[in-house]
Amino acid sequence: MPHRVAVLALDGLLPFELGIPHRIFGRSLEPAPGNKGAKLYEVVTCSIRPPGPVRTDSDYAILVEHGPEALATADTVVIPASYELGPVFEEGRLTEELAAALALIRPGTRMVSICTGSYVLAAAGYLDGRPATTHWSSADHFQRLFPQVRVDPDVLFIDDGDVLTSAGVAAGIDLCLHLVRRDHGAAVANEIARRTVVPPHRDGGQAQYIHRPVPEPQFATTTAARAWALGRLDRPIQLRDMARQESMSVRTFTRRFREEVGASPGQWLTQQRVERARHLLETSDLSIDQVARDAGFGTATSLRQHLQAALGVPPTVYRRTFRASADTQ
Repeated sequence: MPHRVAVLALDGLLPFELGIPHRIFGRSLEPAPGNKGAKLYEVVTCSIRPPGPVRTDSDYAILVEHGPEALATADTVVIPASYELGPVFEEGRLTEELAAALALIRPGTRMVSICTGSYVLAAAGYLDGRPATTHWSSADHFQRLFPQVRVDPDVLFIDDGDVLTSAGVAAGIDLCLHLVRRDHGAAVANEIARRTVVPPHRDGGQAQYIHRPVPEPQFATTTAARAWALGRLDRPIQLRDMARQESMSVRTFTRRFREEVGASPGQWLTQQRVERARHLLETSDLSIDQVARDAGFGTATSLRQHLQAALGVPPTVYRRTFRASADTQ
C-alpha cells in the first residue's frame, strides 16, 4: 500500500503551501521505464470539521472532501501554515476542535509542519524538548511562546526523526523532497525535483534567506561555473578554476556564488558529490572505492567521512538500506 499522507487544511491557510505535499508526494513514482511506476504515496486533504469549505488567505475558499477522521489513517500528517490560528498563535494552546482532531492521530505517525504550521505541533506538545524551526519572521515570537522548544531560526528545515519542521513557503518543498529522498532514495527525489523544476537538494542546514539581497539583474551569474563543475565531479576542482569559467576574480566569484546559491562553492561541491555518491550507491554495483572516485571524494575513507557527516550512515549501510527497500517494492 502507498504511504498515506494527510494534509491538514486549517482556516486561513496559504494555498501555495497546501499544494506542496500534493505536488511532491503525489507525483513520486516507483522507478520504472517511461515513468509508469506505481505511486509511492497517497495524499489526502482533510479538515478539522466535516467535509466542506475552508477559508484561505486569498479571495477564495477550497472545498475539502475529508473530515478529521482521515488523520486516523495517516502514516504522515503535514500541517501547512495558516494566518488564522487564533489561540494557537496568541496563547500557545489548541482549540477544543483542533485538539479533538489531533487526538485521532495514531501513535508513531510522522508529523511534519510547513512554516508556521509548527505552532500547531508545538501547542500539541510534539516539539517539547526537540529542535524545530519556523519562518524566520516568527522565530522570536515562537520561542517566547514555546520556551520548551529548541528553536533554530536560521535553517531551512529540521529532521528530528518522526517530527520534522520547515521554514517558510518554499522551504516546504525542500523538506518534502528530503522526505522522499529519505523514504525512497536520491533517484526518486531527483526525478520529482526535475519534474517540479526545482533544485533537487538544498541541505536542511542551509541558511534561510533573511538579509541576503537578490542580485541585480545585470550582474553576472555563476550558472556556467556550476554546470562546468557538475560535468567533472570525478576530478579535482579548484575555486580559481570555477571563477575562471565566469571570468571573475576568486573574491568576486565567491561573493556572487553565495548570493545565488546560499552556500560557499566548497560547501556546494561537497553537497553535489554526496548526491552523486548516493545515486551510484542506489543504482550501481560499483565498489565503494569506485563510487568514491566517481563522486570526486578520491578514497573510500573520504567518502565514508562525508556520507557519515551528511546522512549519519556509512556507504555500505546506505546501499544495503535502499537495495532492501527496492527489493520490497
